[in-house]
Amino acid sequence: MEHVASVLSLEVDSVRNQNVHTFESLKLFYEDCAGDIGDYTLPGIIDKLATSSNFVRRTEMIEQHNQKNIWKKRGISRVPLVYESVQRPTPGKVSILSDGSVVVEVGGIEIGQGLWTKVKQMTAYGLSLIESSWSEELVEKVRVIQADTLSLVQGGFTAGSTTSESSCEAVRLCCKILVERLTPLKKNLQEQNGSVDWTTLIHQAKFQAINLSANSYYVPEFSSMKYLNYGAAVSEVEIDILTGETKILQTDIIYDCGQSLNPAVDMGQIEGAFVQGIGFFMLEEYLTNTDGLVVTDSTWTYKIPTIDTIPKSFNVQVLNSGHHKKRVLSSKASGEPPLLLASSVHCATRAAIKAARKQLKLWGKLDESDTDFYLDVPATLPVVKTQCGLNYVEKYLETLLDLKSS
Repeated sequence: MEHVASVLSLEVDSVRNQNVHTFESLKLFYEDCAGDIGDYTLPGIIDKLATSSNFVRRTEMIEQHNQKNIWKKRGISRVPLVYESVQRPTPGKVSILSDGSVVVEVGGIEIGQGLWTKVKQMTAYGLSLIESSWSEELVEKVRVIQADTLSLVQGGFTAGSTTSESSCEAVRLCCKILVERLTPLKKNLQEQNGSVDWTTLIHQAKFQAINLSANSYYVPEFSSMKYLNYGAAVSEVEIDILTGETKILQTDIIYDCGQSLNPAVDMGQIEGAFVQGIGFFMLEEYLTNTDGLVVTDSTWTYKIPTIDTIPKSFNVQVLNSGHHKKRVLSSKASGEPPLLLASSVHCATRAAIKAARKQLKLWGKLDESDTDFYLDVPATLPVVKTQCGLNYVEKYLETLLDLKSS
């Protein structure tokens, strides 16, 4: 898109907008995983983000800033996202102990992505179908433990951003089995005693030899195991022409989570993935020497994102887009897809470099194109400095001398 826009001398955002999928073209590219037309939220996200980020006005302000500032240039970019996710078969096991506590095992591994948090919530939700007023009490009683290959022999692997939702569905199926076993007992106890609490129900279930453990193996339907995630980001950066340093001034993101299983967890996943993407697009350079040995072998030479890398203003909105009948409680993945939105930082950096090169062109000090250039990934400090011009100061001084002599 950047190359096409530069060759045709068009604004890159307008080129992107003209090439956003219609639902018909989306189905042509992605076939069945495109879902229904109501699932396609990207056009609305793009428009909503333009308003919430004040994109048009900020673009004008950046143009004014670049005309007035010689040594620091700014750029802004809006980038949409379409990302295909795939669900996999996932096992689950829910066991209710004699004291009323609940132990849950799933195939997914908790590595900080909030998988166990979502599973715990799903367990409480699933079991509360016996009695909705017990939901808060049940959350406190649920404990997720790490399964092994003996307790869950088809554990699979944790990857692809869909393990959380697949694990939740496996647990929901377990809870459905337990609810079917316990509901008749609860009705009998209510008829005898007028009311019944969770602990009493479980004690009576144990006494009557009701199986309080359930296993499941969630296998997604082939027609719905693949689906698309949508989002968009606007990023604004400022580059220092003298050093090549890039600062991310602001990033605005809207990401469609369907109906989020846990908005706080999904928010953290979106923010974390985006910052990881900044590392990929802007910092993490993998260098080797002539012998093929890695040179960037520590954080002294291999630069990962730090607190200074995070956008100065970071606004993330989790879009609850509504009912998606083929998803797990209408939820969608939030782990890996937002990483690609960090390309907006790279594209904004390119826009800022373009402003610097345009200034050289106005001075008559740039022989090549000011718009058609390749910006490496990652766009590290030396890369940005090189594209702006290593002799930028000299060109500026030459321009002053030319003006003085004329």
